[in-house]
Order: sequence, then C-alpha cells, then structure tokens
Amino acid sequence: MYLENKTNLEIEMSQTSAQVHQGRSSLRSPEAVEGNFGELRLLQGISERRDTQKLQQSVLPSGQCVIHTDGYVPVRQEDGFRHNFTAVNILRGKTNSANFTERSPLLRFSHDESLSYLTLHDPGFIGEEEPWPNGSLDVERRYRLGSEVASLSRSSSTEKYDPLENFSLSFRLTSSVKCCFKISKTAAIFAFVVLCSLFFSMYPDRDNPWRMLAVSPTESFSVNVTDFRDNALLKLQVAGPFAGGMIDLTTQEYILIKVEQTEQPGQRRRRTQQVIYNWTIPLHAERSDQIVETKTFEMLSSDPIAITIQAFLLDNEVVPLSMTHQSLYVSVETQVAIAGVILAGVYVLIIFEIVHRTLAAMLGSLAALAALAIIGDRPSLVTVVEWIDYETLALLFGMMVLVAIFSETGFFDYCAVKAYQLSRGRVWPMIIILCLIAAILSAFLDNVTTMMLFTPVTIRLCEVLNLDPRHVLIAEVIFTNIGGAATAVGDPPNVIIVSNQDLHKEGIDFASFTGYMFLGICLVLLTSFPFLRMLYWNKKLYNKESIEIVELKHEILVWRQTAQRINPASREETAVKCLLMQKVLTLESLLRKMMKTFQRQISQEDKNWEHNIQELQKKHRITDKVLLVKCVSVLGVVIFMFFLNSFVPSIHLDLGWIAILGALWLLVLADIQDFEIILHRVEWATLLFFAGLFVLMEALAQLQLIDYIGEQTALLIKVVPEDQRLAIAIILVMWISALASSLIDNIPFTATMIPVLINLSQDSDVNLPVKPLIFALAMGACLGGNGTLIGASANVVCAGIAEQHGYGFSFMEFFKLGFPMMVMTCMMAMCYLLATHVGLGWNM
Repeated sequence: MYLENKTNLEIEMSQTSAQVHQGRSSLRSPEAVEGNFGELRLLQGISERRDTQKLQQSVLPSGQCVIHTDGYVPVRQEDGFRHNFTAVNILRGKTNSANFTERSPLLRFSHDESLSYLTLHDPGFIGEEEPWPNGSLDVERRYRLGSEVASLSRSSSTEKYDPLENFSLSFRLTSSVKCCFKISKTAAIFAFVVLCSLFFSMYPDRDNPWRMLAVSPTESFSVNVTDFRDNALLKLQVAGPFAGGMIDLTTQEYILIKVEQTEQPGQRRRRTQQVIYNWTIPLHAERSDQIVETKTFEMLSSDPIAITIQAFLLDNEVVPLSMTHQSLYVSVETQVAIAGVILAGVYVLIIFEIVHRTLAAMLGSLAALAALAIIGDRPSLVTVVEWIDYETLALLFGMMVLVAIFSETGFFDYCAVKAYQLSRGRVWPMIIILCLIAAILSAFLDNVTTMMLFTPVTIRLCEVLNLDPRHVLIAEVIFTNIGGAATAVGDPPNVIIVSNQDLHKEGIDFASFTGYMFLGICLVLLTSFPFLRMLYWNKKLYNKESIEIVELKHEILVWRQTAQRINPASREETAVKCLLMQKVLTLESLLRKMMKTFQRQISQEDKNWEHNIQELQKKHRITDKVLLVKCVSVLGVVIFMFFLNSFVPSIHLDLGWIAILGALWLLVLADIQDFEIILHRVEWATLLFFAGLFVLMEALAQLQLIDYIGEQTALLIKVVPEDQRLAIAIILVMWISALASSLIDNIPFTATMIPVLINLSQDSDVNLPVKPLIFALAMGACLGGNGTLIGASANVVCAGIAEQHGYGFSFMEFFKLGFPMMVMTCMMAMCYLLATHVGLGWNM
C-alpha cells in the first residue's frame, strides 16, 4: 500500500510556509485526535501514474511521504494554544525494527517533545530500509497533523478569487437550507414514528378466542353477543372446509350464517328496528383444507346480536367449524380513507426519495398497524409475521445466492460480448434482442428469476459499450412484465386465476387461458417495440462522456459505497475507511481534470465493431470453467424443476423451496469458504422491502381498501345500460385492475376481485359472462405492474441489483418510461378484449 500525492493542490501547499505558535510543548490526547480523524485525508496510491512519480522524485526525498490535511478540524489543547499549519508536512520516516513487529497495530498516535503525529503501519509495504527479523520489510512513516489548514486555505482562496465571493455566499445559503430541510425531515419522521408507536402500544391485541363448534343439517348453532358498543362494526371470522367463489344453492353444499340485531324503542327511535344479514359460504367437497372467511357487518346499537349458523348438506354429516368476532369502532368508509392516506404517504416518500423505499415500506406498515390498533383490530406479532409471503422471500434469497456464485465465472461478461456480436455493434437491434429474450423467458419462468439472470448481463454489456444501463434495464423489465402475462405460469395473478376451482367449472383452465392470453400478448408485443423506440427517441442511450470518464465515475461511486459500509468500530477500521475516502477524493480530483479536457463526441453507432469484438473477446473470457459447469448444471436443474412444479402436481416443492435447495447444492459443489462475500451480494434491502410491503398490503386489506375497490367496481357495472354493459364492464375491470396493480400488490387484488367478478356474472340482474371479466382482470393486473417502480416484484428486484452495481434508478425515472408503456399496452389489450368478446363473441 503506497501513500502518495496525486494532485497539484498538494504541490502548492508544500510550497507554503508553516506557521506554528509557541505552545508546541503541550501534547494532544489520542482521544482528541481520534475524534477528528474523520476529516483526515490519507492518499492511497495509484503509483503507476506519471504525475505521481514526478512528484515523488522532485518533491519528496527518500523515505518521506505526504499527507493532505485540508478541512482538518483543530483539536483541544491543554494550554489553549493551537498549532497552525498551512502546508503539506513532509517528515523523515524512522524505522526501528526493535519497536515494531508484524503484529504492530495499523494505526497509533505518537508524541515527541514538539510534535503530534500519526503512525500508519502496513506490514505488506515493501520499503528500502532495515528488514524484519523474520524476513519482511517495514517502513514507518510519520505525518504531522495540521490543525487550521482548512481555515487558512479558505481565507487564502478567498483573497485569490475575489469574484467568487457571491458564489460562495449563495453556496453557503444553499447548504444552510439543505441542512435545515434535512433536520426538519428527520424530526418530522421521528415524531411520526414515535406517535405511531404510542398509538400502537396503547391498545391490546385482539384476544377474542376461537370458539369450536359443529353443525349439521339437523343441528344448528346459535350464540348471543352482548359486549358490543354503539356505532360499532361486527367483524366475524369463520374457519372451516370452505371453497371460494359463488355457489349454486340447488346442487352445492354450503353454510348459512345469519346475523340479527333488534333495537328496542328508546330516545333515538320511537319504534323497533331490526337488521338481518345472511352470509352464505360454500363447502369444499373433500372437507380437507381449513380456510378462514371474514366479513364485516354494520350494527344499529349496543343491543345484543344473535348469530345463527346452519348447514345445508346432501347427507346427514357433521361439519366442524371455528368462529371468533371482533368489535370495530370505525366505519368502513373511514377505514378506507385511512388506508388511502397511508398508501399515498408511502408513495410520496418513495416518489420524492425522502427516504429509501425500504424505510418507506416499513413506515407505511407501522402506520397501518397503528391504524388497526386504533379501530380495535390490532393484530398480534404472530399474525403480522404470518402476513409475510415467505415463499417469495425464499425464491429471492435462493436466486440471489445462485447469481452471486454464477457471477464469479465470468459468464455474464462472455454473454455481453456475444450479444454485442449478434447485434453487429448496433444498439437498438441489441436492445430489441435482449427485451425479446426476456419476454420469452418470463412467459415460462418467474419474472423475478428472469430479471435476476438478465440484470448482471445487461449491466456488463452496457459498460462494455459505454451505454447508460438504466434505460436498457427499464426497457427489459417492462417487457419481462409483458411477457409474463402470456401464459398461466408467467405471472402470479395468472397462477391464482388458473388455480381457482370455480373458474375451472366455467371453462378457464390452463390450455384455454394460455391460448387466449398468448395471442393477445403477442399483439401487444408487436406494438410495444415501435412505441418503445418512440419513447427513447430523444434519449441519449450512449453516455455523454468517454468510456474512461464513465468508468472513473462508476469507480468513485463504488469506492464511496464501500467506505460507507465500513463500521469504524476499531482504529484499524477507521484507518481503512479514511484510506477509502481519500481514494474517492483523489479520483474526484482526477475526474475534474479529465472533464475539463474532454472534447470527444460519441457516435450513435459503433462502426469499428468487428475490431472491438476481437478486443472484447480477448479481455472478457470465462475465468473459471469448472465453476461454470457446476453453476450451469445446478441452475439448469432449478429451472427444470420450476417447469415441473407448474405441470406435475405430484412434486410437493414450491418455488421458494426449489431456489433454496438449488442454492444449497451450489454452495456445496462450489466449496464456498468465505460466506461473507456471498452474503454481501444478497440484496438484503430488497428482501426487507418485500417483507414490509407484504405487511403493508395485508394491513390495507384489513382496513377494507381492496374489498371497497371491488365493491365499487361492481356497483359501477350494475348502473350501466344492459346493451353496453359488457363493453363497459371490460373497460372498467381492465383499467381499474391496471391502476390498482400499479399502486398496490396485484396478488391480493386479484384474489379479492375473482369472487367479486364471479358473483357479478352469476347475478341475474347483471347477466354478464365471466370469461371476459376474468381475462380483463388478468390483462390489467399483469400489465399494470409497469406503471410504477413498486407495481411489480421484478421492478424492485431489478432496481435493487442495479443499485448494488452503482446504476440505481429512481421512482420518477422508471415512471417516465413505465407509465406510458403501461397506458399503451393496456390500450392494445383493451382493443383485443373488445374485438374478441364484443365484436366476435368469444364468450363461451
């Protein structure tokens, strides 16, 4: 490790005379110096550069080093004096092999009779002085710490550049405003968190126990609820062997729950008023799975409520059930309003990047849980944990580990060169090829898996071609979401639709669903490519700077992120962090110099692509062929199991289990010894974001938001005239599903809308076929994920991986491209639905 000077600033400072007060005999405490160590700049070297070598030869004699102390904050002195240095201090290094060994600390503070200085010791440094007793060499280099360099240098620069006084003043004012905004933001968010925590802690968990019961055609169950308050809602939960969807009362078995309340005459009412609710739940034929059904009823007063449960079966058997009830103190409209405010607040935090999206999801989850506690429906910790979809998290974690090991083989660089060769150096053919392959793969694989495999390849390819990876990645993830809608296994909403038994009875199975959706998505893809080209018409896909400047900027970003991840728990770690930060400052100085002299213009097409391919093939090769064989074998088995899981029901492994087992296989075959490197590449922020998002969406569902959207959609369809009802229903379901899926998770929305649409189709007053409504729901739920960054899981995963590589894109950057694509694709899908169902009558 070499500590060098790289810029002209140090040369200027080395020519300035040092001004030292007379109180040098007072010693600085190590704690005082350590407290200001964060401002110290240690020059970590790039010794091969010519200007550095000239500086070492012309300025520094043998055994001397340079330390830059710009911006160093003075430390306290016991006698009140301060040391003032205005120059870079050059000290003679002294080697004492008797005092230093290979176990000597990297960082320590030393004192002599007049100076305070820092000793930096690196056993790996090769010097020209006395050797270690065991054969290695050591050079101790001492650096004098200047205390008021920053103030003196600022004053001298002010005197030298008088025309910049106004600019400096405005810069200071801008910095003050930013500082005030940052403090206000932190204080407001902290106050909000404290307030939500207080509300959440003031109310107990819902502790109503589950009551076990059994009903049959000959025996019913009745109970009276007396502990009820005025202006409250009754939330009833029943668990049993239920089946989803609408039922045929003449042929199917079901449970009938009757909720009745009678309000006696009093001060508010002069005569008796009664309210009766009938709740019908179909039973599953096999009586195996226990499903919890929930419904909320509006009550009149605090008078007792009678609940009666009856069973209507084909034979005289007993059905075991369990039931619990809860009193809610806020109306449904108020709950929906609260949920809407919370969701809007989360989007404001993400859109304007006030906090990281992971923290925004956690804050939204806390606010939703506090709202549930206030209305009297606070969930327990076990319930909240059950809301998290661990299968999705396991799939993400397993694939992240697989991709992390796969990246060590150099396969992604090799694929990038091959894609460049296939496109013959032309950018748009290459982008179209990548998007088309991503769309085809996502039709058969999970969208998240497709983007986890494609994102590293795309980033490396763009780095090779000096392209901005952000625009290419956004285009890829958009077409991934479009391609996922083509088959029954490409997107989770499609899987939910095909798995519904009531829709099977309506003729919506795997083959019919895939055939209809595949044709429509092909038409959408054909129009999406020209529209994408039009969206990117004025966008510069090439970087505006040369590839050297782009790589230097990316290197600066990676060095800074690496330094920020170091927790300075010890002096050694503090020294390493300061070395990394000085590396950043040195590279930034070099970047400014390169930007001033840069005059190059980038052409939009690489005409020397054949020569470039030869150079790239020499540079980017497979680095570990043995590991590549192992990775390809395991990944091939994992993808094959993904396919079998969709078509072979006898394989009792979910996607999460398959990914976890594949990661375990590859960890064993690759003989990974350092797990920290692999775990460091796992996107923990993305996993935590999904966990917070699952809790947020389930809490919003508990606040009746999703049910309210479904009910209002059904009411809008019912008021349409009958001759236009089918077309209006398709349009409403399509666009409401698309907009809702771009704002909230499309999985709970799809699961909620399916029974709403089934009931709507079987309503004799509406008289609508169910197939057009279900296909409109599928199109809107899948294509709507392109509307926002958090509209689909693949969007978040792609953004997380890109951010890890230093190319993260914001919510608005995605929105500017994704939302127009969503509108255009939904328009094409709507035209396809109207032409086939309204025009051609494909309703059977």
